[in-house]
Amino acid sequence: MNRVSTSTVTRREFLGALGAAGVALGVAPLAHAAARKKIPVGLQLYSVREQCKADLPGTLAAVAKIGYPGVEFAGYHGRSAKELRKLLDDNGLVCCGTHTPYDSIQGDKLKETIEFNRTIGNKFLIVPWMAEAKSKQEWLDRAQLYNEVAVKVKPEGMWVGYHAHQHDFKKVEGVSAWDLFFGNTKPAVVMQLDTSNCLTGGADPVAVLKRYPGRARTIHLKAHGGGPEAAIGEDQVQWKEVFAFCESKGRTQWYIVEHESGKDPLQAVKRCFEALRGMGKV
Repeated sequence: MNRVSTSTVTRREFLGALGAAGVALGVAPLAHAAARKKIPVGLQLYSVREQCKADLPGTLAAVAKIGYPGVEFAGYHGRSAKELRKLLDDNGLVCCGTHTPYDSIQGDKLKETIEFNRTIGNKFLIVPWMAEAKSKQEWLDRAQLYNEVAVKVKPEGMWVGYHAHQHDFKKVEGVSAWDLFFGNTKPAVVMQLDTSNCLTGGADPVAVLKRYPGRARTIHLKAHGGGPEAAIGEDQVQWKEVFAFCESKGRTQWYIVEHESGKDPLQAVKRCFEALRGMGKV
């Protein structure tokens, strides 16, 4: 047995010993607790696109009532940036992303895009679609553009990124388009994986995530398999593995729910939210 010293214990030594004791007793230190802070769950408004088209204020109010703290826009339904910001503020929502067209991050349009997103409080400029490219060089050119845009938006505290679709996992000259693009973009370019689109394209979302640690700063959680009405957890996605990666090596800042096919879209996204609550993600 070690002899107990009678010398004065410093405050630093005391706190260090207290932290070690907490670990030994299974009580995580405060730093570890902070590291396990839950990733917020937003909603991609494409899920309720017809409702937004008919009544955007009422739909945002309904989304907030479900419990979603944030929304990702897929169109603005004729509203200005100031009008959108007011609607968000009135409902206690934040903007966790915008699906902004490819041409809006190019040339002189980028400045306008930055200003619009600054007003609504968004920092994730996610391009939702690029046409299928037929050559490796075309994907490399696209990657270079995004690298340049990433540098331009950084001073604004913003990120540029790309959202997955089925055709992005086709091979071009022996390499998948997804790997051509993200294998040649900087870490600052967000990889917005869509779990269902990835699987539809024949790729494994968990394997794709692991290939690009730190890139999935936002990710679309979309059920795959189980039928058109299936909510998250009623499908074939390996959710446990997806969450484990995002909460460790993904640097993920937002989970974003998307449900495209529900007969009652608001009810479908509510079921997804409650499923995530049951999984301990809300």
